[in-house]
Amino acid sequence: MTRRNISSGSPWEETVGYLRAVRVGNLIEVAGTTAVNERGEVVGPDDPYLQAKFALEKIGRALAAAGAGFENVIRTRMFVTDIARWEDVGLVQVASLVRSDLLVEIEATAVVPEDSP
Repeated sequence: MTRRNISSGSPWEETVGYLRAVRVGNLIEVAGTTAVNERGEVVGPDDPYLQAKFALEKIGRALAAAGAGFENVIRTRMFVTDIARWEDVGLVQVASLVRSDLLVEIEATAVVPEDSP
């Protein structure tokens, strides 16, 4: 089975040892994705909705690089640091993320047709 690694270029990838996404056969796993832009700045400080929106945009780019789209997603996991704001974005509260100004992290799993490039 062929493995394709999709990097986002984040410095955390090397430090922590992960990739934005990995495709093995027709399965794609997108790692926990937060609202940090290419300059290392948090998008939407104190706004979980904007952070979730930005994280989903990053996930969309990773899925496209792996030959998939949101229509192929079969599962997402959303982690928030303040469960009182669950209606803005998600389901599961965590104590904190890698930076205190990050409020949301999203993971995704996708499955594409067997013959998809």
